[in-house]
Amino acid sequence: MNICRNLLLATVAAAISIAAYAKDPKELVIGTSSGPYADQVKLGIKPILEKQGYKVKLVEFNDYIQPNFALAEGALDANIFQHITYLNKFSADHKLALSELIKIPTAPIAIYSKKHTTLNDVKQGTTVALPNDPTNQARALVLLDQLGWIKLKPNTDPIKASEKDVAANVKKIKLLPLEAAQLPRSLQDADYAFVNGNYALASGLKLKDALITEKISPAYANLVAVRTADKDKQFAKDIAAAYRSREFLAITNKHFADYAKTDYQLALEK
Repeated sequence: MNICRNLLLATVAAAISIAAYAKDPKELVIGTSSGPYADQVKLGIKPILEKQGYKVKLVEFNDYIQPNFALAEGALDANIFQHITYLNKFSADHKLALSELIKIPTAPIAIYSKKHTTLNDVKQGTTVALPNDPTNQARALVLLDQLGWIKLKPNTDPIKASEKDVAANVKKIKLLPLEAAQLPRSLQDADYAFVNGNYALASGLKLKDALITEKISPAYANLVAVRTADKDKQFAKDIAAAYRSREFLAITNKHFADYAKTDYQLALEK
């Protein structure tokens, strides 16, 4: 436990050293998860901001913990990897003053398999890997309920569903909760796996190859987070404007066509 804590503190301390980049209002440090959301910044957002005179440094993380601590400590100006449900819970649990700036095109969570080509192969003992973090596990359980593989208790809050809310394991499947980043690798052993879109794409999976894809609700659309005190600063407004631009819409259509678009992008296409 001490090793994990020391590692986290060391990582945050290292991230804080990056904060020097953020002292100049025209120098931005943006944290993302490795994979498609980093690619969105590299291909679409960074070029737009650089045309406005910003110097943008991108820091990629491989977990869902460090980016929010680094943002709260001032090592980052913004981070891009999470949805509002996760942000609100993490901020409340750790007493961090972080806020949503703008929602972004999002790769959905979906079920993949390397052993089966259909969901109809499910039977007693079928292994299903799913995220172990509460918010993403809830998404997986709700989809399993919709498929009829499990039955959740009546009146279960779909945003807070957990294994304790499973009233019946209809198909008698075996649930394997894992850290989200490990889910693509679990496909070597599990029959099916729920994989978050960013980790699916980072591992070489294609969204079109999913056996079923979640219809993303606003609660699970990814977003740009900033410190609450920075939400109305010019750099935050410029980041939001970059995402709302027609230039970024063109990048979305070219490189992220299977993503769930935002309301402001859909409005631009009308």
